[in-house]
Amino acid sequence: MLIVVLFAGYGLGRLNGGTTGTTATPATTQPTPTASAFDESRPHTHGTTAPIGATGQGAAVGGLSLSGNGLTLTPLVTTFQGGRPQRLDFTINGPGGAPVTTYAVVHDKPLHLIVIRRDLTGFQHLHPVMAADGTWSVDLTLAEPGVYRMIADFTAVVGGERLVSTLGSDLTVAGSYTPVTLPDPARATTADGHQVGYEGTPVTESTQPLLMTVTDAAGRPVTVEPYLGAFGHLVVLRQGDLGYVHVHPETRLVDGKVKFWLAAPSPGTYRMFFDFQVAGKVSTAAWTVVVS
Repeated sequence: MLIVVLFAGYGLGRLNGGTTGTTATPATTQPTPTASAFDESRPHTHGTTAPIGATGQGAAVGGLSLSGNGLTLTPLVTTFQGGRPQRLDFTINGPGGAPVTTYAVVHDKPLHLIVIRRDLTGFQHLHPVMAADGTWSVDLTLAEPGVYRMIADFTAVVGGERLVSTLGSDLTVAGSYTPVTLPDPARATTADGHQVGYEGTPVTESTQPLLMTVTDAAGRPVTVEPYLGAFGHLVVLRQGDLGYVHVHPETRLVDGKVKFWLAAPSPGTYRMFFDFQVAGKVSTAAWTVVVS
């Protein structure tokens, strides 16, 4: 969905921990995204089961382990050729070792997959398809050599219990690898001809509002549309260990802006990715954020 981004804590998985399927009452002046199990106007982190309180601690991060909640992420192939599309197949195995085949649909999908190189370049937000035997598949192109992280964000249903989880594993593209230096921190960027900026300062001590503004190249406001059950998805990844957080915004725009609530998990440097949709096209804006 700083790292605040949403740090999807270990089940960060869904900023909204519940299953989607109901529709919020439409607003008179703007479309309304899919309803959430939580009040999106209150601070919370994807994949948790309760809103975040002012605990003085940053959000938890996910994606650091391939196993948790009795579940194990098992990619069937981990080596890729650079620049070529290749099928990525994986399973989520339960406590008994068999692939899980039942998942809750959260923000329109049963599983969200984030893929990114360990230098925080090459971000992809994908949605694999599951076969009847529990094998997830998606066509994946990894452009350059290096080690990449795949982060599966999902809610498995095992024995009638919903297990909100965010699991990660590495993928490798052989070849000469030169890490890319992150861009300097900035509050404005461009994405597919749009100018995208944010207001707010993430901190570790409390959850703070973060507002995203999207305009055209001339600076005129554009209409942000619901995408995957929300007006946007914010994913934040921590430099160094790729700790992951996924946050969803409030269900109403605020003066045309997309409003998130964020709590950085720790001091450090993060890369923040904002997925949004305008005129039916999904774009991703990215910023470097330093939390002190």
